[in-house]
Parts: sequence; C-alpha cells; structure tokens
Amino acid sequence: MKYFRAFAYQLPILLSKRDLSLLIMKNLQLFNSIFICGLIALSVITLGAVNAQESVNDPRNVNWDLHVDPSAVLGVESCEKCHAAEIQTWKATPHHDTFLTLHRKKEAQQIASKLGISSFKTDSNCVQCHYTMKQVGGLPVSTNGSAISNDLSHAVEAISGVSCESCHGPAKDWLTVHNDYGGPGVTRLTESKEHRHSRLSQSIKSGMRNPANLYLVAQSCYRCHTVPDEELVNVGGHNAGSLDFEIVSWSQGLVRHNFVQTDGKFNAENTPERLRVMFIAGMIADLEYSMRATASATEKATFGITSAKRTARAAARLKSAQSKLNQPILKEVLEVFASVQLKLNNREPLIQAADKIHKLGLRFAASVSGADLAAINDYIPPKDKWK
Repeated sequence: MKYFRAFAYQLPILLSKRDLSLLIMKNLQLFNSIFICGLIALSVITLGAVNAQESVNDPRNVNWDLHVDPSAVLGVESCEKCHAAEIQTWKATPHHDTFLTLHRKKEAQQIASKLGISSFKTDSNCVQCHYTMKQVGGLPVSTNGSAISNDLSHAVEAISGVSCESCHGPAKDWLTVHNDYGGPGVTRLTESKEHRHSRLSQSIKSGMRNPANLYLVAQSCYRCHTVPDEELVNVGGHNAGSLDFEIVSWSQGLVRHNFVQTDGKFNAENTPERLRVMFIAGMIADLEYSMRATASATEKATFGITSAKRTARAAARLKSAQSKLNQPILKEVLEVFASVQLKLNNREPLIQAADKIHKLGLRFAASVSGADLAAINDYIPPKDKWK
C-alpha cells in the first residue's frame, strides 16, 4: 500500500485513489508472493508518422532487438551535419553530461566500490546505459592472424554519454538509407511520399529505431530506466530504476529535439494526438521492460520485489486506460499479462509474455490514431510537469 501511495501522485494513474486502494487490497496476497526491477535514454525526434492505413506491411510494425552493437556505432559526428540543432539541444542534457560527470559523483563511486569497478567507462555495469560504446579496434590476434579470444574489452571504448545511437540504434547499417531522399537534388522537403515510406521501411529493417513508430523509441527509454541489472541493485545499491519515469513528462521537456518538422527553425512541440499515442506506448513499454526485469531476478530482494511491483502497477495503469479507450490491442496486452505469474523461477514464461507485449506495442504505435485516444487527455502530463 505504501509503495502505491508513493507513486499515485508521481505517475499519472487513471484509477481513483479509492479504486486503486481496492485494486491493491484485492491483490495484496499476490504482491506478497512476487518479486523482481529495474538509466537513461534519449527522446523523440519527430519525423511525422506515416498513415497507419497506407499499407498492410507498415514499415513501423517491426520487432527489433535493442542491443547497441559497438561495432556498428559511428558516433555523434555522423548525425551532426543534418541534425546540428538536435545535437546542440542534446549537449545541454544529462544524457550528454553523464560522460563527464558520472565517475565523479559520490553515489556512483560508492556503487563502484561495492561492485569492485575500477573503470566506469570500461570495466563496469555502467556502460550499458550511461555511455555510448564504440569498437575502435579488432579482436586481439596472434602472429598467424587468428583471434586469440572473443574479448572485445580492449577494443571498445566509451565515446560519449547517452547519445543519438543509444536511442535510435547503431547507425552503420542504416545511415546511408536514412540520408537518401531519392536522388541528386532531392531534399527531405521534396521527397516523394512513396520514397519516404520506402526509406523508413528500409532504415527500420536495418536497425534504426525511427520515431515514426513511437514504440521503437519508448523501448530505448524503458530498457534503461528499469535498470535491468540485479547485481547493480542488490549488491551495488543502485536504485531499482527511475520509478517516477513516464515518457511524456521525461521526453518533452529538456531532452525534446523536434527540429525535423520545422526544417531546423525551432524545437516543435508534439501534437496532442501524438502525445496520446506516446503516453500509451510508454505504458506498454513500461509493462514489457518491468516484466523482463522480473524475469531476470534470481532472489527475493530489492531488485526482484521492486520489478514485480512495477510490473503490476504498469498493468493496473493500462487496465484503467483500457476502461476508457476500449482498444483491442490493449485488451490483448492485458490478456498476455493475465496469462503469466509474477514470481521467481518463472523466467521463460515471463520472457515469452514480454516478447508478445513487445510486438503488440509496435502494432499499437503503428496502427492506432491519436484521434481515437482523446478519452485520456486529462491524464497526459501538462507542460508544467515536463522535465
């Protein structure tokens, strides 16, 4: 009860306090038996969504792994020519500054000491979420040219904090396609509708998390903001995720960098319709990644307990949203959640459920119009709540 009261104010919740209390009391026995949870992402560059009804093979409805492969990372410089305004905005955010400041923070040093970390940017649990890692050399080789080992630790280095590729995917395989508007002299503004559709499709298939589908970016946020590292939490004492994280309020303030639609003239706000889709996509991503964190827990301790509670909370929020929206895809998401138990030693069922929710989240963002989500307007964080 205390846990849920703490977050009823911090996170927009569609249930009344009375209804939430009833829900918690009805499930108190379940919460006492469950466990298992969860640092930084980027934000959303608005490219404008393609009409979801244009094609049954919508390029946005794709399942992609979130792993950032250091061998495919190019660095901020590869984005700066076309996205200079976005880069300047990024440089004023904690995502950028973590490269220079994390290792100096007392709390981070205490965590490092507990985990035996000697270098934040190489030998640590920190590199998955706080830094952009790039392969700067090949595998160590012997005199005959064969690899001595598969250890890339000496060939990979942190090149920046949480940067473009942390959220939009390593660019090596998609940058050329992303930059091709259809031939010499053709610009983003004069690109044909058909070519743009093809370009988006090919770039996403090549690994880009393009915000044409908001779920692709939401995944990047929640992957780190749920802190999916049991040792980091239970041994290091790291917090079990950004428990007040909500995608609209955290992405539309300081880190928003929507210059594409205005041809670089100003940092545009998203439309109410797009914010509605973002809000629900964030809820689904929260459920998916909290469930993944729950699945990875091996002991009934802070990480496991917090993850399970967060998973249950995310499901409760979605259920209350569904009561107002009556969306078929949300119904499927909730059915998947109801089909699995939040408990230790239940990894495979939980991962399978999270995989299903992942696909449904992509489908939701690709096919549901924000115009059909007006019933949740009052629950979307207003501007004065944007961080």
